[in-house]
Amino acid sequence: MVEDMTGPSDIEAITGERLGERLRELRVRSGMSLRALARELGISASAVSQIERGTMRPSVSRLIAYVSAIGVPLAAVFDEKAEEAPREDGREGASGDGAPEEGRRFAIRRAWEVAPITLGGGVTFRRLSPVPTDGVEFFESTYPPRAVSAEHGRFLRHEGYEVGTVTRGELTIEFETEVVTLAEGDSITFPCSRPHIIGNRSATVTAVATWLIVHT
Repeated sequence: MVEDMTGPSDIEAITGERLGERLRELRVRSGMSLRALARELGISASAVSQIERGTMRPSVSRLIAYVSAIGVPLAAVFDEKAEEAPREDGREGASGDGAPEEGRRFAIRRAWEVAPITLGGGVTFRRLSPVPTDGVEFFESTYPPRAVSAEHGRFLRHEGYEVGTVTRGELTIEFETEVVTLAEGDSITFPCSRPHIIGNRSATVTAVATWLIVHT
């Protein structure tokens, strides 16, 4: 029997309210208070509260700083409970930790089954890995014209190594002493601890890239 491969071409993005709720759930679970997190991020407690209430969408860099501060991977932001378990070897269901059970050959999740997250500036993130994988995170990012990853030109640094490939348009990676422009098909790798800002300098073309973050 051939599996039905049809489905909607996209899925509605996770709302700001749901994103905020999810971040608050993760923070509370970590045991970190709102004020302690605000101090760690270098912003006001009111700003953290606005993010958690969904009245302010975090930028890419703020979101990564948030999850890094509470000690969870970026993939944790995508609410597993709200999604149907991925199919494994043609059968429904998953093991308790989301990984393929013994004897099952693969896990699969269709493109329309993963809701993207819209962040500040209209940047969207979509998880590409069908199930959480220890030590590795795999995402697609979409940067509309003039979008950047950071507010007020603040450089981001976090743990691991980043490997990126531009699949549409152009992206710039700004480091403290140089700027690299990546065209469609170009790839880059660098330690995430190196301060960086990612942006789309085009006024008309949306840029899309895939990112593999390897935690060491």
